[in-house]
Amino acid sequence: MSAPAGLARTPEPPYYAVIFTSKRAADDGRAYGVVAQRMVDLGSRYDGFLGIESARGADGVGITVSYWRDEAAILAWKRDTEHEKAQRGGRDAWYEAYEVRVARVERAYGFARGQPA
Repeated sequence: MSAPAGLARTPEPPYYAVIFTSKRAADDGRAYGVVAQRMVDLGSRYDGFLGIESARGADGVGITVSYWRDEAAILAWKRDTEHEKAQRGGRDAWYEAYEVRVARVERAYGFARGQPA
């Protein structure tokens, strides 16, 4: 079954989810947008990357969930030098606060209008 636009297509569990919840700082956002897109492009090339979903509210609070095959893939991405540089940029300029949570997905199910049940 294919996922609706904006929703990640993930395999049957188990797999891992990295949940990044953030509160944006007040800035012009141009550099942030470029770096954020670069991180999606770069991260999606990593072996073990399964997909990503992201949303941000008008209040600046955002949630990005990236899905990974295993913890080794997550660690490799965390240690990427360009990703580490972006993390420093986040702490220095782009975020008021953030939390990272790593979870093992044990079950997953969904619904898509027009798809067989």
